[in-house]
Amino acid sequence: MDRRAFIASLAGGLLAAPLAAEAQPAGKIPRIGLIPGGPLAVRMHQWDAFRQTLRDFGYVEGQNIILEFRPPEREGDRVDDLAADLVHLRVDVIVASGSSAIRAAKRLTSTIPIVMCPASNPVEEGLVASLARPGGNVTGLSVVAMDLSGKRLETLREMVPRLSRVGVLRQSRVSPWFPVEASGRVMRIQLLDLPVIQAGELEKGFAAAVQWRADGMMVMASTLFFGLRTRIADLAVKHRLPAVYDLPSFAHAGGLVVYGPSDTEYYRRAAHYVDRILKGAKPADLPVEQPTKIELIINMKAARALGLTIPQSLLQRADQVIE
Repeated sequence: MDRRAFIASLAGGLLAAPLAAEAQPAGKIPRIGLIPGGPLAVRMHQWDAFRQTLRDFGYVEGQNIILEFRPPEREGDRVDDLAADLVHLRVDVIVASGSSAIRAAKRLTSTIPIVMCPASNPVEEGLVASLARPGGNVTGLSVVAMDLSGKRLETLREMVPRLSRVGVLRQSRVSPWFPVEASGRVMRIQLLDLPVIQAGELEKGFAAAVQWRADGMMVMASTLFFGLRTRIADLAVKHRLPAVYDLPSFAHAGGLVVYGPSDTEYYRRAAHYVDRILKGAKPADLPVEQPTKIELIINMKAARALGLTIPQSLLQRADQVIE
């Protein structure tokens, strides 16, 4: 079985439900092209949330909807060929995870609707004209990670009162530096920029933070980092660096503390966009959404491994404490 056939069988075999949909006229089975931010294995919980929401709307794979998955084989792989394949298939909607995939799809088509799931800074990156009025063929979800950098530093400082030097791990060309720098300046925290292009540079980034005598780390939003979250959490403990992350999945992978939106909620909301587009809505008229609920999650196992005592006031505010 070739790779495409395997992916198709995987995508089709994970969902079945005796529901009836009203989204499309008889004889027309819409195809949805899906570009995950990396290999499916470590992201399946996100796409399960997407599929479940489609089920809630009455879509049954193989009956009234077809999902065409095109995941990269390795973390950080280019997705241009994957996007081109979906455009060649003339899918009805493309759901792309991460700015690289969204940009690739946008370069290749101006007519197929594209749902961002999510993008980091869609306006600044030129993916949409504005959040309220996207224009063109792109809409969907936007990350608010840049707006939360100050709050993440505050949370880390509550855990590490002596905090004065923080290494900032970010995927180069994806996570902008300037908003984080501004937060550090306001809080009088020195920041070390640690841009990473590929997975092999992670160890080097942590080693540089240790050599600089960082008191902690902030790991910024990135599709690459999401796929490598267990490895990153392990490196933080190995180097004795308390770290704050952006999505709940990092805490469940062993990360110390998360302050950010639910990563599965993005995918549920993406299914809402797909449903509305299949029923006739134009991407240009669908405002870009940002998450409204921010979660604070603390991993006590990581805290103990790092020798940290978490303040009771912080534990009481947490939405979840992982023991």
